[in-house]
Amino acid sequence: MTNHDTGATRHRRTRPALAAALAAALALTGCGTAADTVAESPDGDSPTVDQALRDRLPQDIVDRGTLLIVTDASYPPIESFGPDGQSIVGLDPDLAAAIGAKLGLDVIFRNEDFDRLLDLVAGGSADLIMSAMTDTVEREATVDFVNYFAAGTSIVTQRGNPHLVTDLVSLCGHTVAIEAGTTQQDLLDRYQSKCTDPMTVLAEPTNDDAMVLLRTGRAVAVLLDYPAAESLTTDPKTHSYFELPTTAQYEPGLYGIGIAKDQTDLRNVIHDAVGQLIASGEYQRILERWGVGHGAVSQVSINAAGGGS
Repeated sequence: MTNHDTGATRHRRTRPALAAALAAALALTGCGTAADTVAESPDGDSPTVDQALRDRLPQDIVDRGTLLIVTDASYPPIESFGPDGQSIVGLDPDLAAAIGAKLGLDVIFRNEDFDRLLDLVAGGSADLIMSAMTDTVEREATVDFVNYFAAGTSIVTQRGNPHLVTDLVSLCGHTVAIEAGTTQQDLLDRYQSKCTDPMTVLAEPTNDDAMVLLRTGRAVAVLLDYPAAESLTTDPKTHSYFELPTTAQYEPGLYGIGIAKDQTDLRNVIHDAVGQLIASGEYQRILERWGVGHGAVSQVSINAAGGGS
């Protein structure tokens, strides 16, 4: 799966100076993977530490010196693997690096299957989820969300739209691929009732897997969030294969940084750190760097899907 070109080298592999911090974070889950990568601010430019925020962090995180973030790195430009096949790059790593800089913490990203992310954080195996995860009432039963970005669902077809897809109902009777555990899976389940001839829905482990099914003709469309859809259909490496047959965005919602429900101190610190990044303009600069400024929010919220603050 092709990565977004912009900023493709903005995150380097683990620096020797961070080896001890990385080892400490790996101890949270007992083992590491090739995808563990330290998120660093582009060009070494990062916000200064806000000591008042840092003083509010849970002591175990201060002592460890790291935030371990789990993600599914198959969703450019939000998060995906860089050219080295190891570093995780995108909006979420850059935003996480800025949060970490404000808190005086190193930030480590670990690639995991999307449908495992909630359980990993709720069970204490990681500190945060940053993975283009839409805040929903159902997910709020497992974790709390700090909401930081707005996006809806788009349809992607093969270039030329050979099956004349125009909207969700036009997918009835066809095979559609999605990433398992996503809001797109729920959306298609609800739309089945509108079909006389039901859709065949293929739920794949990653978005990359779903896109392979589309490119090879085993699915007529893939549903995914608009930022990833727009990236795939405009990136020079992939635009000749894929297109957006409609500009409609279905059921727009807010992405959330997922945090265990018993970690309210950490949640509130992350909330305030993102708020400061919005106020300073750094948040908007990060979004523009990845071509997703259209998804900016004016203020950060908590558990917005369930009517939170």
